[in-house]
Amino acid sequence: MHASLVRIGLTLIIVLGTAPASVAQQWPRFRGPAGSGVAESQPLRIEWDAASGRGIQWKAPVPGVGHSSPVVSGDRVFVTTAITTAATGHYNPKDGGIDPSKDVAVHEWRVMALDKNTGRMVWSQTAHRGVPKVKRHVKATQANASPATDGRFVVVSFGSEGLYTYDMHGKLLWKQDLGILDPGYAGQPDLQWGFATSPIIHGDLVILQCDKQENSFIVAFNLTDGTQAWRVSRDEIPAWSTPVIYQGKTRTELITSGSKYYRGYDPLTGKELWRLRDDTQVKVPSPIVANDLFFLSGGNPRGRDFYAVRPTATGDISIGATAERGAHVAWRKTRGSPYTPTPIVYDGLLYVCNDNGVLTVYDAATGAQVYTHRIGTTNSTFSASPVAGRGHLYFSSEDGEMFVVKAGRAYALVATNRMGEALMATPAISDGILIVRGQQHVFAVK
Repeated sequence: MHASLVRIGLTLIIVLGTAPASVAQQWPRFRGPAGSGVAESQPLRIEWDAASGRGIQWKAPVPGVGHSSPVVSGDRVFVTTAITTAATGHYNPKDGGIDPSKDVAVHEWRVMALDKNTGRMVWSQTAHRGVPKVKRHVKATQANASPATDGRFVVVSFGSEGLYTYDMHGKLLWKQDLGILDPGYAGQPDLQWGFATSPIIHGDLVILQCDKQENSFIVAFNLTDGTQAWRVSRDEIPAWSTPVIYQGKTRTELITSGSKYYRGYDPLTGKELWRLRDDTQVKVPSPIVANDLFFLSGGNPRGRDFYAVRPTATGDISIGATAERGAHVAWRKTRGSPYTPTPIVYDGLLYVCNDNGVLTVYDAATGAQVYTHRIGTTNSTFSASPVAGRGHLYFSSEDGEMFVVKAGRAYALVATNRMGEALMATPAISDGILIVRGQQHVFAVK
């Protein structure tokens, strides 16, 4: 055989022999790929038993408390937490009041990387230590915002304690002080509830929406060195929603949910493209992009309007108080908007779960109601957003139960799985593993 052919053959053997069997499924931000909440790769377990360990691949304790969701890159799971020096550091998942927590002791804000297959701690870094600059709601924590990763960097926001970027080995690369970020009940600055908007990564930019009592803004930093790329002011009051990116055929849009307006921006420059007036307080759910529509919801009082908006709008696309559609509004519902959980679109259906577990399902294209049904009991409550994959949806309750519902046009509860601790964070999905964060632990269900 010719020597060059031998070399080519040896090269192919080496490449094929060292190539990974498959590419790991990523869950890079709050609610996963594109903020959709959906992952379709490998089958997911439907039934398990956390008490006996059946179906639990691993269970890892996490010090402190946090509502931040796990994110996944490769074989790493990233979570954040805040550890107080107070004698009792906890949150009350069933508290429906409006008061802030009295825990103003010194805290330690920490970022951790776990091995996705074993739960072993790979690294842990303290981002900041000190007295919180802003109080939290008694139901919240000082680590509410989920990390974001692109496989090269891990970005975490601790609100008033700063924005931090690490490499995959836990080395701090840069940080930014964004000042006091004090979302709470609008117009009542003493009612501080804590920051919860998660950063997102778009190309070489990290983008963070900062809606607060005064001087709200949205800002983008260069991912590699932390230099500011752009910053624009927002005439907005406090909100806790995380933006999403729409990548269309003709343009890319950054979609934000605010208490006064839903807005679209150019993510590379921060230029506002369109706005839709809503005028509602306490905006928590994130926008979602599916079926070439933006689904926009949330606000107090619960049960308000929500919209399905077509992309590539320009200017003010607001519609009248009784209008059901507009030039760029595909359809609108005047009641039924969720208060805390972000809805999900799966197989052409929009699933809207409210805090009290009432699930209403719509045809995503037309807005026609398909069915409504309560998940759990009349006492079940929900803050985490649902996720979906391989024909099922997973709903995590504040009571520590995960309900598995079969996707489709009729309600079908497949399983109720008890985790043994409150579930406030939205789960992650990667390579057939359901990664669930509870009040004290992170679980890998497979």
